[in-house]
Amino acid sequence: MFNRTLFIVLLVLAATFSVRAGDVQGTIVIQRKLTKRKVTPSPSLYERGMAVELATDQDKDPLAFERTHVVIYLEGDSPSTEITAEMNQQNRRFSPDLVVIPAGSAVSFPNLDPIFHNVFSLSKTKSFDLGNYPKDHSRTVKFAKPGIVFVNCHLHPNMSAVIVVTPNRWSTKADATGHFTLSGVPPGAYTITAWHKSAGFFKKPITVGEDGNASVEFAIPLNDDAFVQQARK
Repeated sequence: MFNRTLFIVLLVLAATFSVRAGDVQGTIVIQRKLTKRKVTPSPSLYERGMAVELATDQDKDPLAFERTHVVIYLEGDSPSTEITAEMNQQNRRFSPDLVVIPAGSAVSFPNLDPIFHNVFSLSKTKSFDLGNYPKDHSRTVKFAKPGIVFVNCHLHPNMSAVIVVTPNRWSTKADATGHFTLSGVPPGAYTITAWHKSAGFFKKPITVGEDGNASVEFAIPLNDDAFVQQARK
């Protein structure tokens, strides 16, 4: 009797764990440059402080740049682990210029330049102004709700960045080839969203099966009606 009971328990456990979380894999397809390159500001804007070289992205593959600036996440609230990400101020720019965090997480803003910086945002999701602070100082901001947060520096108009606060832990950025993976997604029906600063939001329904896997492709439209409609959402 004991062996029979143990056998039944093992069967139940096996059935439970056979419905396992898996991976949502996908590809971002971008065929043309979307982002306008920033114009180097006049040196006169910085005459009051120490000269600091301005870093650029001109040596990067423009399409790889666009792909790595696409954020992908699943819609829907779910418990997630809060993290603290970092957005440096270095060479008169934010690095990285795109950060993805789940709601409830924080971002620190270390100043690594030998000049003052001022980090602020007027976004509805989270508005803040960290004031002026010097090299080797930092400020931290917590982001309680999902949304898009545009970040700038009052002292240096060329500096801009974005923080994407997602509703759960299933979020990522595409790599230079456009590939991405969302790991540990339980079986079920979801809406998956891709966001690009210039192109806007793109949404698709997906179903993660009992085998724990799903795949999706986003073709970011350019210069057509679909592009305009998606960008306005």
